[in-house]
Amino acid sequence: MNQDTDALCVRALEAQDLAAAYAVLRQLRPHLTWELFLERLARQQRSHGYTLIGAFQSGKLVGVLGMRPLETMARGQHLHIDDLVVANQARRRGVGRQLLLYAERTARERGFDAVFLDSRAEALPFYAALGYRPHTATVMRKDFVET
Repeated sequence: MNQDTDALCVRALEAQDLAAAYAVLRQLRPHLTWELFLERLARQQRSHGYTLIGAFQSGKLVGVLGMRPLETMARGQHLHIDDLVVANQARRRGVGRQLLLYAERTARERGFDAVFLDSRAEALPFYAALGYRPHTATVMRKDFVET
């Protein structure tokens, strides 16, 4: 492990971390306004058990992962990762890997059999290198609001 990841601290985010989390998350989700971020976060936490996890280096938030427990007929109980974002300046330093390991430990502690996530095509090699593989399900979507 290089020196940068030796100082890495991964933990659940607290209220005082939200502004920094928003700044990192916007690198992947630029459509989010501060108000929409807070609204969606509160709703997901309340109704889905959503948790934001942060990776800190030298006291600065450099990565964010959103996760929630789910149970479906097809997949049973599992942990779903909604967002995994590493700040541009911290990429390729093991931050994303450490966030995923945190999520995987959480899933195992809860007795879940798997972790599921959605991915952009350009991130597939990263996930594959960590043992993730494509699922047979194809994601479909129908919008009700014109963009």
